[in-house]
Amino acid sequence: MGLLDLMQRRREFGFTLMELLVVLTIIALLTGIALPLYTQFSQRSYRTEAQADLLNCAQALERWSAAHFTYLGAADEDGDEVADGAVSASGSGPLGLDVCRPNSVRQNRYTISVEATTNTFTLTATAPNNTVMDGDGDLSIDHTGRRTWDADDDGSIGANEDDWNEN
Repeated sequence: MGLLDLMQRRREFGFTLMELLVVLTIIALLTGIALPLYTQFSQRSYRTEAQADLLNCAQALERWSAAHFTYLGAADEDGDEVADGAVSASGSGPLGLDVCRPNSVRQNRYTISVEATTNTFTLTATAPNNTVMDGDGDLSIDHTGRRTWDADDDGSIGANEDDWNEN
């Protein structure tokens, strides 16, 4: 077996530097395309999860109102994760976890707060700072079923933000 045969045999069992660079370039391109799409898909699914949580919590507030004849008291004003009861004078703060236990809150993707009076309520889902949903804008639903999403996260509801549909 000559030197030429040995070199050919080695070439059959390995990859050249150029082949490795081509593969790495293809992987980098696919990652550059796939990662932003995956992030966008994740954000959409987390937003949908928060919307479902808001609907479930709105139903829970209706049950609360049926039992207590008011929406007041469903907020957790003292930070113990339990609703403070119908004797509470104020109706704003985080929603008591005994009233509704939203998955998006447990996963630390959103916080859900309530602003209530005797006859009205507004539930708002807000993304905590420095999370994957930070800057996505607040979602809300009120006692009439009106749904809003501050999609541009400017702090106010614009003309195209009066629904949960994507703009």
